[in-house]
Amino acid sequence: MNTLLRRTALAAALAGLAVTAAACGSAKKSSGSAGGGATSSTSALKIGLLLPETKTTRYEQFDKPLIESKIKALAPNATIDYYNANQDATQQQTQVDTALTKGNQVLILDAVDAKAIQSSVQKAHDAGVKVIAYDRLAQGPVDAYVSFDNHKVGVLQGEALVAAVGAKASSGQIFMINGSPTDPNAADFKAGAHSAMDGKLKIGKEYDTPNWDPNNANQEAAAAITAIGASNVVGAYSANDGMAAGIATALKAAGLNVPLTGQDAQLDAVQRILAGTQTMSIYKPYKPEAEAAAAMAVSLATGQSLSASAAPTTATNGSGHTVKALLITPIVLTKDNIKTTVVADGLYTVAQICTPDFASDCAAAGLK
Repeated sequence: MNTLLRRTALAAALAGLAVTAAACGSAKKSSGSAGGGATSSTSALKIGLLLPETKTTRYEQFDKPLIESKIKALAPNATIDYYNANQDATQQQTQVDTALTKGNQVLILDAVDAKAIQSSVQKAHDAGVKVIAYDRLAQGPVDAYVSFDNHKVGVLQGEALVAAVGAKASSGQIFMINGSPTDPNAADFKAGAHSAMDGKLKIGKEYDTPNWDPNNANQEAAAAITAIGASNVVGAYSANDGMAAGIATALKAAGLNVPLTGQDAQLDAVQRILAGTQTMSIYKPYKPEAEAAAAMAVSLATGQSLSASAAPTTATNGSGHTVKALLITPIVLTKDNIKTTVVADGLYTVAQICTPDFASDCAAAGLK
């Protein structure tokens, strides 16, 4: 889908959510349940926001403020209870319990461990509390899901690496460093990347990295380089930018500068792309994802059903539940489109990207 069509379709979905949420403001409800239930107006809404960790910069820097801002725009007097699990699945289960005790009517949940959180999702469901799976599809009776086409993310990463390695594919090997085995998105990225690379690139070593940890990724990359032989390494697949930072350090220590993928369009990754030490990232516009989740939360908290435009597709989670979903198309980020994507969308300013260390790289890329 081209950029114009993608944004038009997404705008239609968000418009549908906005209309529903606006109608919620005057909706009157007559009954509730032990876990929260319905309310008389948006002034009494209580929404829980549960994010998974802080090692990936997006959650605190973008997702949290964007979700909170949109909820407040739709329901100015709503209460938002925020929790971050610091990559601890047990802590997140406890946080769900706390949210239910506080009377949150809807939970926006980005699961640390999609399987481990299933009992908590069931507990919320039994209490009449709606659960929106955010970015990662949790198991259990989830009511709605907002994310990106995660298989497509992996496909785009794999295709980019195949193109970047080019003719060197026949003379060497790559290594793959995938995301956390407890994150269902990581499995989608991995499957998508394999579908694009298998038969085209030889994969010498492959790792699944607990907690998406950059330090682990650095150690895995160093081990892969040793196992394959530095002279035989022609590329590296990293499932996200946080791990790409650790991999880039290992590559540099081995005297290598080979194609390297990423995801999340982190600021340091944008700078590495400009400097030529990372080939690409996947830009997932956080604002439409965050605002869609916020609008869904306001709608569901006031007892409204999600329209077909708000949740135009479905997804099936690991526990066999079919969930109404909005899946946004990701964008490949390269040196050539930094200005028209992350800068144009206000994710970063040129000044933030083009610090003195990267001034010459920015000038060469026409970024000013």
